[in-house]
Parts: sequence; C-alpha cells; structure tokens
Amino acid sequence: MGYLGLLFFVLLSLSAVGLRPASAADEAEETGLVMNFYKDSCPQAEEIIKEQVGLLYKRHKNTAFSWLRNIFHDCAVESCDASLLLDSTRRTLSEKEADRSFGMRNFRYLDTIKEALERECPEVVSCADILVLSAREGIALVGGPYIPLKTGRRDGRRSRSPEVLEEFLPDHNESISSILDKFNALGINTAGVVALLGSHSVGRTHCVKLVHRLYPEVDPAINPDHIPHMLKKCPDSIPDPKAVQYVRNDRGTPMKLDNNYYRNILDNKGLLMVDHQLAYDSRTRPFVLKMAKSEDYFFQEFSRAIQILSENNPLTGTKGEVRKQCNVANKLH
Repeated sequence: MGYLGLLFFVLLSLSAVGLRPASAADEAEETGLVMNFYKDSCPQAEEIIKEQVGLLYKRHKNTAFSWLRNIFHDCAVESCDASLLLDSTRRTLSEKEADRSFGMRNFRYLDTIKEALERECPEVVSCADILVLSAREGIALVGGPYIPLKTGRRDGRRSRSPEVLEEFLPDHNESISSILDKFNALGINTAGVVALLGSHSVGRTHCVKLVHRLYPEVDPAINPDHIPHMLKKCPDSIPDPKAVQYVRNDRGTPMKLDNNYYRNILDNKGLLMVDHQLAYDSRTRPFVLKMAKSEDYFFQEFSRAIQILSENNPLTGTKGEVRKQCNVANKLH
C-alpha cells in the first residue's frame, strides 16, 4: 500500500472510532453508573423492585414516604451507598438510629425486596440500587413523576457517625442559606432545592419537630385558620418522642405528591420553619411561586434534583460490595 493509501486508511480508521456511538461501557467509565445496569446479570431486577414496592404499597401506604425519605438520608451523606440501612454494631451507632434520622421506619420492607431479588439473582443487585429504585417507584405511586435513574451502585461497609449526618443533612430549623449551601455542594441548584422540599407535600411531621412554633406562644407567622388543627394534633408542649403524634404535611392531598405544598406555604400553612422561610426568602420565593402555578415545572425540577442526588459519589466497579443482607455488611454476615 502506498503512502497516500496508508494515510487514507489511518484517517478512515480514526474517523470510524470517533463516530462510534457511546456504549454502556463508555458511560460507566465516565460516571460509574449506567441505565439498565442489570440487563445481562439480572434482567428482571427493576421489574421485581417495581412489583415488590407496589405490593408493599397496597398493604402499607406509608411505605412510599419511607422510600422517598431514604434517598435523601442515604444519598446526601457523602455517598449513595446504602450505609443508611446498616444495623448498629457494638462499636458503631447506625445512621438509621441517629437523632437526625428520627421518625424513619419501614426498613424491614427493603429486606423483603432484597429477598425477592436474591431468589431470582443471588448476590447481584446491590442494596444501594434497591434503595434508589424503590424511591423512584414510591414517588410514582403517590402521583409523582416517573424518573429514569441509572444503576450500578455497590454497597458501603460502614455507617457514618452522627456528626457526619449533621454536617451533610439539613435540619428543619436551619436557615435557608445553610440548606442551599448543603444541596449546592451536591450540584443541586436553588430550583432543585425548592423542588426537593416539595416532598413535604406527602407524609407527616412529628409534633416534636414543630412544637417550638406552638409553645409557649404560637408563631404569628402561622395562618390562624391552621392553628386549631395543629394544637389538636400536638396538645403537649413536650410531646413523648415515642408517641405517634403528628400533623399531616398537607391536609388537602396528604397521600399525593403534588404542587399543593407550594400553595400551602404561600398561605402560611407550612408546618416547619424551613417551609415558611422557603416561601419568603428572596432566593427561593420566585421558584415557589412558579411551582405553585405549574405542577409540570415542579416535577421537571424535582426529577432533575433526584437524579443528581441519586448519583452522588456512588461506589462502583470493585469498590464496596453487594451485601447479602441489606442491614449487615458481608464480613459480619
């Protein structure tokens, strides 16, 4: 082959490489996660998770709220690695038993999903992916958007300390500035933060989290029409933390993820201080107003924020492990 012929062949080869569509392997190399990671190793994985979440929801409606809260408490803290699900050991207090996880429950139902997957594909699907995908299915079941999420996470082997949780997880009494800073550090912008707080549209708030707005004096920022209901649900200034005393976040559509939350907080019916601040802070109010008017816009920003949150520093490849049981690291199994 002459020089010109060889040159043409090389250029053609390089061009072919450059035009080759990105494969799942390429995507995994860039992000560590891919769409449909289990298509070969466990083709039914995502369908099994969807089926199990649906069955659990039919029996226990509030599981959907638990799935949604799980993704915040796990993925926002250093890595989306199911560390939240680990039990305490003699040396370590588990994340799920720390003060910042007050009110969280239904972890046992994740074991139900894991057992179904283990019957189909033993030691293949990580608890981290189960946690993320169960959140997606729970969001859809309560009327929220169906969010395409990548998979391929592996499980961490340790729980984080309470100090680490406090560093990363916003508290209901924190300032809007602090909450924005924490989520911005994850790559979630102000619109995304406002959308994520829209998850307060469903579920409930325990009285221990809001009595400071009722006692010794009622916060004048609360809508007067809403006060009698709050006082009825939270009649004690120092409620028993073990008692099931709570107020529904949204009395209008308490079991539906919708944009009614934004209309409520604009009407001064938010339960937590963060809800009230969100409606009136100059940085967040424009997005609150827009989401109150357009549920499509709320869902769009909510979906984007969940995607970013779910991809926070995952363990992939050879990092971490695939736990046999979600509540125990393999070395302790």
